[in-house]
Amino acid sequence: MATNSQTELKRGLKNRHIQLIALGGAIGTGLFMGSAPTIAMAGPSIILGYVIGGLFAFLVLRQLGEMVTEEPVAGSVSFFAYKYGSNYMGFLSGWNYWILYVFVGIAELIAAAGYMHYWFGDAVPTIVWALAFFIALNLINMLTVKAFGEIEFWFAIIKVTAIILMIVFGSYLLFFTNNIEGAAVSNLWSAPTVGAHAGDSAYAGFFPMGLAGFIMALPIIMFSFGGVELIGLTAAEADNPKVVIPKATNQVLYRILIFYIGAFLVLLSLNHWSYLDSTTSPFVFIFKNIGFKYFAGVLNFIVLTAALSVYNSCVYSTSRMLYGLAMQGSAPKLFKSVNSRGVPIKAVLFTAFLTLLVVPLSFKFPLWHEAFQFAMSIVVAFLLITWLMITVTHMKFRKQKIAEGHKTIFPAMAYPYANYILIAFIMSIFFLMFTKLGMQTAVIA
Repeated sequence: MATNSQTELKRGLKNRHIQLIALGGAIGTGLFMGSAPTIAMAGPSIILGYVIGGLFAFLVLRQLGEMVTEEPVAGSVSFFAYKYGSNYMGFLSGWNYWILYVFVGIAELIAAAGYMHYWFGDAVPTIVWALAFFIALNLINMLTVKAFGEIEFWFAIIKVTAIILMIVFGSYLLFFTNNIEGAAVSNLWSAPTVGAHAGDSAYAGFFPMGLAGFIMALPIIMFSFGGVELIGLTAAEADNPKVVIPKATNQVLYRILIFYIGAFLVLLSLNHWSYLDSTTSPFVFIFKNIGFKYFAGVLNFIVLTAALSVYNSCVYSTSRMLYGLAMQGSAPKLFKSVNSRGVPIKAVLFTAFLTLLVVPLSFKFPLWHEAFQFAMSIVVAFLLITWLMITVTHMKFRKQKIAEGHKTIFPAMAYPYANYILIAFIMSIFFLMFTKLGMQTAVIA
């Protein structure tokens, strides 16, 4: 039988690690690449879409944050469903979450490999880059949780700094120079003034594709907010979680919204949305298109680190979820063993093995952006199930705490009305996905 020292995670994550892990998890390929097809579908109205998505993500995060602050345990999403729901709810939510982040990892590896084509073209196959990144980040995660935290901290710092600089530099170009032809805030609601579509009313308006286009873009927008719930998984390895978790939870959302909304306000003003390439990062495309080729290259490096950052978080989250499932008896016992550094090595290795699905996927979709979009649609379906399980579990959790007369430290907002609104929102997104060609398979699966 394993001793406690062989089955216990070590608390090595500080407040700065946890805030940047949650922030970094939600600022990745969804923002830098996933936004391209949504802009093509909805135009400038995606800004409103990200506001809506961010608010719903915050509601989920606050509900999870309340439970985690009370009981900072490993595999929190599954643990609470198991404890306050049923064995089946715990089993379902845990394995669903694990599969979710296996596919997120696959999507991020594909995206990271795709970004390398900016510099190397087709000289090196996509799968070679994907496997190189796969090996490097899995090795890092086999060290200590502090090593993971430090790597993720600096990955996130690079992303956040880049977005801030891009917003500042883009704002300077927009408001203090006249060098960018056609750049204007009015691009957010008007037809383009230059280029092949100049003056074409079909490309005018904040909702150029109508309300239908905006609504159909929402499922893809939700991909961007997957990762905020990583806060729940860090609780078991956080120093002083009852202080750190509430602080990190409250600070993450407004930072995400500022970065998303600020970035798109600037980008879609600098270059009219109708000229964007839906298969390329809009961040890189726009700055290259307006003549800042070298800055575009720097941004491509940033979006590369963003994808690697999220994959790094995927390795962490899937291994800790598998560890949590094993601890509650919903996964083989071998996955609850940890090494002398407190890392669940067997859980890391098993998840890595499944992530190698990236190999056949790369051959099925020779164009990397097609493979990415396929993986992304599957991720959204699993993400919605995760959020649904969190909000339903939270209702059961609060009901029990109220019956016990226990007042929680960090209560979620507007219980139970926020829970009902979330459930209705999630089910409506599922319906939209089922009606959208190319997403039915993900919903059915």
